[in-house]
Amino acid sequence: MLRTWMILILLSHVLTFSSMQTRAEESSSVLAGKVERFRTGFQFTEGPAWDGKGSLYFSDVPAGIIYRIDAEGKLSKFADPSHHSNGLLAWGDFLFACEMDGSIAKYRWGDAASRQLLVGEYEGVRFNAPNDLVVDKQGGVYFTDPEFRAPKPWPQKVRSVYYLSADGKVRRVVDELPNPNGIILSPDESKLYVVPSSQSQVMRYEVTGPGQIDGGKAWANLRQPAGQKDSGGDGCTIDSEGFLYATTGLGVQVIKPDGTVTEVITLPEVPSNATFGGADGKTLFITARTSVYRVATHRTGHVFGPK
Repeated sequence: MLRTWMILILLSHVLTFSSMQTRAEESSSVLAGKVERFRTGFQFTEGPAWDGKGSLYFSDVPAGIIYRIDAEGKLSKFADPSHHSNGLLAWGDFLFACEMDGSIAKYRWGDAASRQLLVGEYEGVRFNAPNDLVVDKQGGVYFTDPEFRAPKPWPQKVRSVYYLSADGKVRRVVDELPNPNGIILSPDESKLYVVPSSQSQVMRYEVTGPGQIDGGKAWANLRQPAGQKDSGGDGCTIDSEGFLYATTGLGVQVIKPDGTVTEVITLPEVPSNATFGGADGKTLFITARTSVYRVATHRTGHVFGPK
């Protein structure tokens, strides 16, 4: 009888510990709600950007359109044509855009006619197909230039990362990566992260000055789909605490500042990019194939802007 009671007590402790562990794991998640489909019916969504005033902008790459969803939830075309825009970024009074037709441009919020071409070539040759970007406090633009949607042979011969300074000078800062795709700065802008699409490691570079970075190193190992070993990612975003959110074939992989993947946010479709927004900056908007999704989080997104 005593032995039976001891077994029951031990079992009770095990169940209690298991329950506590489950609650701890749930509380450690960045999510504060369930993923929901916000809008759908597009060809291939990309590059969400929150304007800080209640509107979400995003690209439909094949359609060549930048869409806007306003504070009342109304969907409208913002830029048509968009020159096959991909990654977008909100920065101060401007919406910056990677255009896969070979350019980097920017718009004033709400004014598609204000499009300003910032750069379209390097050393006299057009870019392959600019994919994603981030803008530093000085107004300089780091952007990736992989092979996707580029003419064949690739105009630039290599798949690289560039920096366009605020005074219009452009230089190549990373010579070659296996399809550099997503790109983001740390909140203090001391580090530059690049997510290649054809390798499993996210790269990190130390920023020593505007457009000046070190040689870089593999920083985080993305979780891989079954049977794959070099599956990389797509776009990315970052929160105010330095957690990186990289879109991958498995979902949105959340990466701590030390390079550890803590969880994967799964969706009905494969995600392409993400950004934070909403009234409190804690809603994660995710573009994924034909749709735009959103989910409430416990995190606040980092907002890039002029110094």
